[in-house]
Amino acid sequence: MGSKTEGSAVARDDRPRIANLGEWYEDLLQVDSVINARTVAQQATSLLCAKLQEREERIKKRVQYLAVKRGVSFEEMWLQILKGEYRKLTAEEMAELERLESFE
Repeated sequence: MGSKTEGSAVARDDRPRIANLGEWYEDLLQVDSVINARTVAQQATSLLCAKLQEREERIKKRVQYLAVKRGVSFEEMWLQILKGEYRKLTAEEMAELERLESFE
């Protein structure tokens, strides 16, 4: 007899992983979860989403900066980052930028 996964692909888990929080923050998260009647995973997700909402405009400004620096649209830069195609500028590209007028 074969295993249950024989002939089928094993499900891939694409959920983000976070590093160990450390004892203090793990304890805070545990307490926060209980007093909010949520699981630790639910509370961690809620807290992360809240922090990302708080930082959304700052993140977008940084993406806009990178886009302007490369001469591409915000949308193109955003997609490059999401697709894993973003890369730092080379020394040659930086030297070329220094020859151009400054930008905001």
